[in-house]
Amino acid sequence: MKIHEFQAKHLLTPYGLQAPDGAVAITAREAGDIARRLGVQHVIVKAQIHAGGRKRAGGVQRVGSPVEAEVAASRLIGETLVTAQTGPAGQKVRRILVEAAVVAMRELHLALLVDSASGELMLIGSAKGGEDIEERAASGDLPLSRLKLGTGQERRTDEIAAFVTALGLDGALHAQACALVDGLRRAFVELDASLIEINPLAVTAGGALVALDVKMVFDDNALFRHADLAALRDEDETSAIELQAQRHQLNYVQLDGDIGMVANGAGLGLATLDMVVAAKGRPANFMDIRTTATSLDVAHGFRLLLDNPATRAILINVHGGGMQACDTIAEGLGIAIRRTGRRSLPLVVRLAGNNAEFARSRFENFGCAIIDCPDMWTAASQAVSLAAKGA
Repeated sequence: MKIHEFQAKHLLTPYGLQAPDGAVAITAREAGDIARRLGVQHVIVKAQIHAGGRKRAGGVQRVGSPVEAEVAASRLIGETLVTAQTGPAGQKVRRILVEAAVVAMRELHLALLVDSASGELMLIGSAKGGEDIEERAASGDLPLSRLKLGTGQERRTDEIAAFVTALGLDGALHAQACALVDGLRRAFVELDASLIEINPLAVTAGGALVALDVKMVFDDNALFRHADLAALRDEDETSAIELQAQRHQLNYVQLDGDIGMVANGAGLGLATLDMVVAAKGRPANFMDIRTTATSLDVAHGFRLLLDNPATRAILINVHGGGMQACDTIAEGLGIAIRRTGRRSLPLVVRLAGNNAEFARSRFENFGCAIIDCPDMWTAASQAVSLAAKGA
């Protein structure tokens, strides 16, 4: 789950993050009032959307008076901002952040995320933060330092100190940076985050480290432990389909292909998606059924696939285990087909693990004519072939 910049700054302040003074406005008049209260010569007016690249798209503006802040806000609020990360449809601006402008003597980059290869908490930093950081990193023009922090439970004081030294910080700035990194580590673990990114992290003339922009993402699967964080979800910035899927214990992302995909487990789901692409197919979605999903939740997920007019075949790759058995998936499909009446789609199935044989009988009882495959590659290839025939 993504949150807005202003929310991330507020959450991380108790962990040692220093951010510019500011507040959020939903009207131009509020923006002007905030600028007046700040009482500084220049303020920054920033569109709050779940996407980067805002400055290049005109969503971040430096202004020199409360009147100019009102004018900038009036132009942004209600407009659709298109950035490199929003896609051509863009995102509507519903609120803005008005902050005191900060003069940066240097701009750094800091990020914490989960390393996909090792599963460890990874600290990434650069002495050259700022705009276009993704492009500069991809081209090799951005020097990056990396430090694995294990589970994030230990402080790793000496290693973090060496990491900060590599960013070119010494003296009081070095001590500040070490404290900030340790605070971010604690926040990452305690709040079940999956990403914390500060870019840029400004070094001011007064010798302070100030976060000018912050991105923060939480692990959806851990939100049951954080009702206060779940309440921060901006439903206006979340796909209605994906939001409903979340409420039915499904991790769902709509894609632009023609093969509806179902798996129980994020890793298995990603592997299935990769196999479909390797077989020259085009997935219509990513779907991970959580272990807490009931057959009715699963039926909602299948209905998303059946109601999608682009779907030409459905690929079900399930390994029953723990709380989620294969027959729960089979029952969910049967319920969805009875509700929609759409029986003409090819149903390619690969089953293994808990109640796999019982699931096959449940498919038969529901009248689901499945194509039973012995392994993942066979199933992916079959689904691609059948989708091509149905195009």
